[in-house]
Amino acid sequence: MIGGRHFLRLGHYRRAFEEEFSNPMTTTTILAAAAPSGGASFFIQTIPLVLIFVIFWFLLIRPQQKRMKDHQAQIASVKKGDRVVTGGGLIGKVTKVGDTEVEIELAQGVRVQAVKSTLSQVGVAATPAND
Repeated sequence: MIGGRHFLRLGHYRRAFEEEFSNPMTTTTILAAAAPSGGASFFIQTIPLVLIFVIFWFLLIRPQQKRMKDHQAQIASVKKGDRVVTGGGLIGKVTKVGDTEVEIELAQGVRVQAVKSTLSQVGVAATPAND
């Protein structure tokens, strides 16, 4: 028990405590010395956040943008005779190219229209399984 009789028994400790912390200037001085300046602490706290963003940029965002740019260039360069894979996994040969659509021959006499943006790969070398 801190209060009451037990605290009074520790008289010399109590006096030392009161002498040390009874002066408000002493307490303020201690707190001021312990706290860093406001401007410096803000910059120190933001440095890890900036580093995390830079790491994410170089490891995740930038490579994804490069892959997307390469994929768009592939789709824009599709021409008649290219082998392509659609988003659904169909493999075929391009027979006709439009602005936004392509005609793909999946088998002899089987032709489908596909939107260019749904092509996942261009120039795939596909070999028949049972020939």
